[in-house]
Amino acid sequence: MFVVDTNVLVYAADVSAPEHGRCRALVERWRAGSSAWFLTWGICYEFLRVVTHPRVLRRPWSGRDANQFLAAVAAAPALGMLVQTERHRDVLRDVAAEVPGLAGNLWHDAHTAALMREHGIRRICTRDTDFHRFPFLETVDPMVSEP
Repeated sequence: MFVVDTNVLVYAADVSAPEHGRCRALVERWRAGSSAWFLTWGICYEFLRVVTHPRVLRRPWSGRDANQFLAAVAAAPALGMLVQTERHRDVLRDVAAEVPGLAGNLWHDAHTAALMREHGIRRICTRDTDFHRFPFLETVDPMVSEP
């Protein structure tokens, strides 16, 4: 079981990214497979923000195209969506206590990390090195290995 971070989805979608071929192949393999993998709604919204933003992509996607991409990913039978439980506030408090210096954009990653802890998932597939700050997570760079 693992979570797929926003950047992996963005690379899978963006044909101009050097990481595109590898990330697209991995997402397609996960979509067709039977092993459990997960996203969060925050990751989905961040994907929509990134791929439709004209200052991020040279050729930003329309909202419709970005939503269609996510719909295709979400149709994978083994994909699950991590959502907050009644324990979320306590888990987030514990995460914040374990990771000093959380500020700014790191709170998005802390939200993902807290959701992962709530659901007993330790592995995240990401190129975002900020996830190394969460000692209870195992980060897997998709350009180096598979989760």
